[in-house]
Amino acid sequence: MLVKSTTRHIRIYSAEVKDNELIPSENVLTLDVDPDNEFIWSEDTLQKVYRQFDQLVEENNDQDLSEYNLRRIGSDLEHFIRSLLLKGEISYNLGARVRNYSMGLPRMESPDTEGAYL
Repeated sequence: MLVKSTTRHIRIYSAEVKDNELIPSENVLTLDVDPDNEFIWSEDTLQKVYRQFDQLVEENNDQDLSEYNLRRIGSDLEHFIRSLLLKGEISYNLGARVRNYSMGLPRMESPDTEGAYL
């Protein structure tokens, strides 16, 4: 049975990807980060999300594979992504198809606001 969690920027499936198809699995979780390309990612920051995901999965290894538990992991990853945005490690993709600034308005420095966001 396919168990999944979908948040704005994180999708987690109890499945493997084979030939662009999700094949349900009780042993594998698949993570899709920022499916709408709302953010600009470096490989390093994307790897931070994957490492955080691995850590959260390991911490919950003794829990049942349920939508509730996957939602908790997804919510924790959403908070982690927000922290990356606030630290300036990722930024909004202003050319994205969707621009809703779901994690807060973008910060833009100008002479009038310089240093005001610290």
